[in-house]
Amino acid sequence: MVLHGAVIIEQGVKFALISVKQSVTQYTVRSTRFRHAIAPFFPNMPIILMSQDKNGVPHYYGRKDIVEFLKTVPLDRIPWKVYHIY
Repeated sequence: MVLHGAVIIEQGVKFALISVKQSVTQYTVRSTRFRHAIAPFFPNMPIILMSQDKNGVPHYYGRKDIVEFLKTVPLDRIPWKVYHIY
């Protein structure tokens, strides 16, 4: 599996931000399952999922304080990279 994401440290909190299809973030069950599936690859980190709607507007799923922070950060400021997970 190939993921697009970033590991970010902000105000002493280390978290993973993972880009997913909108169909994942639209449903709580799908979001929860996906986060549990990738949790071993991002140990001891909150995982935030991000999808974009048809207009490119990001939508986040995860810990509320981190989501509120991410809403203030332009997507092009995120240090995105590719993660190969097997």
